[in-house]
Amino acid sequence: MNCIIIDDEATARMIISQLCSNVPSLNVLEEFPNAMQAIKYLNQNEIDLIFLDIHMPDFTGFDFIDTLKNPPKIILTTSDPNFAIQAFEYDCIVDYLVKPITLERFKKAIDKAEAKKITTPKEVSKSEKVETSSGNDLYVNIDRRLIKIDIPSIYLVEAKGDYIQVKTEDKNYTVHSTLKKIEDKLPDNLFLKVHRSYIINIKKIIDIEDNSVLIKKDVIPVSRSNRPELMKRLNLL
Repeated sequence: MNCIIIDDEATARMIISQLCSNVPSLNVLEEFPNAMQAIKYLNQNEIDLIFLDIHMPDFTGFDFIDTLKNPPKIILTTSDPNFAIQAFEYDCIVDYLVKPITLERFKKAIDKAEAKKITTPKEVSKSEKVETSSGNDLYVNIDRRLIKIDIPSIYLVEAKGDYIQVKTEDKNYTVHSTLKKIEDKLPDNLFLKVHRSYIINIKKIIDIEDNSVLIKKDVIPVSRSNRPELMKRLNLL
């Protein structure tokens, strides 16, 4: 696998590079001290894997991932263990390595990367697109057919790269759209964006605990900035 290393600390980049040298299947193409240099490189080159630090000046690892249209596989390397749950909201992230990293743990991460298949837009079997909404109906274009979705039946919308997944009581739909676009089409009295990757139907909430909500069998994170609005919407006793 062709890979790059992104870390603002030179020593950390050297350590990751040395670990990579112990795995014959890895080919380190470049190393970058910041995300901006890496973005310029990725605009002109395709790679299979990124070793990415989370905490970097001006541009976090998550900010970097959000700029990538079709991110490759990513292994996070960090001294901070507190972002593991947030990390696995991203389909492209295959593992989370906490420094100092042992060779044995590193090799396990590589095994995961080699085994993981990331679905890209070209691989989605049914290309769907949000078209229009009218009253309680939302229409998506599926194989050139407009399929109607009953808006109140939607309990969750999740962003996944260039696509969103619309989950309803009866069926789930993978839609080629943005979270912002569908947010504009959903009624404010029912739906709330609680996280940069999730919109929920507040009428479908089963339980709330700390910074997460339970809807059906999905545990959805609630960002600190969105929690006050969520609590305001609830009919609290």
